[in-house]
Amino acid sequence: MVARILDGKALAASIRADLKQKVAALEQRGVRPGLAVILAGEDAASRVYVRNKVLASEQTGVRSELREFPSSVTENELLDGVAALNADAAVHGILVQLPLPKQVNAARILQAVSPAKDVDGFHAANLGALLAGNPSVVPCTPAGVMRLLEHAGVRLAGRQAVVIGRSSIVGKPLALLLLQRDATVTICHSKTKNIESVTRQADILVAAVGRAKLVGRAMVKPGACVIDVGVNRLADGSLAGDVDFDIVKQVAGWITPVPGGVGPMTIAMLLENCIRAASR
Repeated sequence: MVARILDGKALAASIRADLKQKVAALEQRGVRPGLAVILAGEDAASRVYVRNKVLASEQTGVRSELREFPSSVTENELLDGVAALNADAAVHGILVQLPLPKQVNAARILQAVSPAKDVDGFHAANLGALLAGNPSVVPCTPAGVMRLLEHAGVRLAGRQAVVIGRSSIVGKPLALLLLQRDATVTICHSKTKNIESVTRQADILVAAVGRAKLVGRAMVKPGACVIDVGVNRLADGSLAGDVDFDIVKQVAGWITPVPGGVGPMTIAMLLENCIRAASR
């Protein structure tokens, strides 16, 4: 058995095409969705991510602006930048690209973003709404994963789902979304004992820890749906996910590639969140 490849790139392109039509409809009402991206420092990976997000915005018709700050930026300077964007009626979504320079308290910056403009879904108010079962803005990567599962027709109700990783960006919100779809969810992390025995029970297995090729054949139940959120740069410069793709695809029922799986869906969901904010 060879797994069915879940093509996030193709699905994201279809979603962006639909979003482009929604942007055109908003423009007829005199509203053009605006996305502002805050980038601080010289992190090479962050610059690539931001470039991809800005390009996707422009292709969809969303107006984008990049606010760049040097690595020496102070916390107060970033807070002032966020406050200015909060007050700008032409900006409907604010994205703070992580990581921020070490002298800056990232949590404080993220919480300074207006919840209504928090298109990443990282503000405590939006995470709290998700926990309460009444989500307003859903974090982009978990939302993208759920859309991939829905598109593939993967049944969730009553199934065993295991999420490896407990971050507030991916692991925890994704677990909540899976629970809302009636899956039985287990979260594994660095202190989980006998992790292979846990992951082998999973009908849906999500890897989101940032360790290249962590998930091998022994960790996967035959026929399981395996979602790889990780993006890791190898010594030769190539990209690899948290899943050993070439090995695991021989046993899984569905699998996402890296690149071309969850990554494009994250950007599509970012744009969708921004357009929803503009619609409001």
